[in-house]
Amino acid sequence: MQDLAIIFDWLGLAVRWLHVITAMAWIGASFYFIALDLMLKPNEALPEGAHGEEWEVHGGGFYHTVKYMVAPERLPEHLTWHKWQSYTTWLSGAALLMIVYWAGAELYLIDLSKMELTQFQAILISAGSLTIGWLVYDFLCKSELGDHPTLLMVLLFVILVGMAWGYNQVFTGRAALLHLGAFTATIMTANVFLIIMPNQRIVVGDLKAGRVPDAKYGKIAKLRSTHNNYLTLPVVFLMLSNHYPLAFATEYNWLIASLVFLLGVTIRHYFNSIHAGKGNPTWTWLVSVLIFILIMWISTAPLRQDTYEESQARALTATEQVFASAAGFEDATNIVAGRCSMCHAREPFWDGIHRAPKGLLLETPADIARAAKQVYLQAGVTHAMPPANITAMDDSERAQIRAWYRAARAELPFSLAMH
Repeated sequence: MQDLAIIFDWLGLAVRWLHVITAMAWIGASFYFIALDLMLKPNEALPEGAHGEEWEVHGGGFYHTVKYMVAPERLPEHLTWHKWQSYTTWLSGAALLMIVYWAGAELYLIDLSKMELTQFQAILISAGSLTIGWLVYDFLCKSELGDHPTLLMVLLFVILVGMAWGYNQVFTGRAALLHLGAFTATIMTANVFLIIMPNQRIVVGDLKAGRVPDAKYGKIAKLRSTHNNYLTLPVVFLMLSNHYPLAFATEYNWLIASLVFLLGVTIRHYFNSIHAGKGNPTWTWLVSVLIFILIMWISTAPLRQDTYEESQARALTATEQVFASAAGFEDATNIVAGRCSMCHAREPFWDGIHRAPKGLLLETPADIARAAKQVYLQAGVTHAMPPANITAMDDSERAQIRAWYRAARAELPFSLAMH
């Protein structure tokens, strides 16, 4: 049981690795097919029903691609379905959300200064928001707004801004941006699983039955694919944001996230225009740079964090109380205060560091009790912290940290031991 935190951390790394790999496969395939679709050229010699063709060279070979707007007259025996990249990305991301934010809700998800939630309530809001978000989005797409793509896209942006603000009123800044990314990724994968693939199966079924497929299914898929196209880059940013306090720990992190969605639109508009042969809209780069500069400026707003006095006064959770009262806590606190708090402070005084790395504060005993697992893994089990051991933490001090953490863990019930 004492090594459960190590096992759980490795599990998190393994799932994160899978998530990144599958996301690369999904995004890479998505970008390729978007570019291919935009680069297709007409040719009178193409078979009946073909929309366009493209010749490409890669890896020493030539590739000839032909696109049919609905489907060819005769369906080939071999047909590759591009779906598992999306499904696996979402499933691994959901698993990572559970491992990091649900299992570690007291540290990563719940911010008692914003809303007093139990772990169950926080998880319910987390899961419920993803589900309800998809239902609202799907309803709008199936409404008359589906015939007005631009208006629908603007409304989707307004919804995303509202969700960014709402998440920030409930969860920690880090969890708020991560959940906004999960909210968007859920829409993208559900588009593939519940709309694009079922419609494609209808087309394939019609072909096998000798019927002419209805072109409306292609139109529906095109709308959802366009949304996925413009949402991809912001999702990647939001998934990376939890490593950068300047993005998630500022007072206006919801506004930063909103601007990132606009940034995704300008960047994708440039590449879509280039691939479609519709000119070279270099103005999008100027707009993108200006938006990013605005994001950087907004990030200098005050951090959402409690003061030294508020940290001491805020009540600890049951789990945190165990760590704060365990044997060796005082020694561990003195070690962390001497080796780590100069950087992990509300006002860091180490040259070149202006914000606490990862937004992690280690100034007060309460701070250290709340971050027990991070201290144990980063400075006790491994030598990751301090970086390059710049404050000369010795092995005996790391052993004291390990002894304190394990003593506390031995007092915890199994259901809380992994937190």
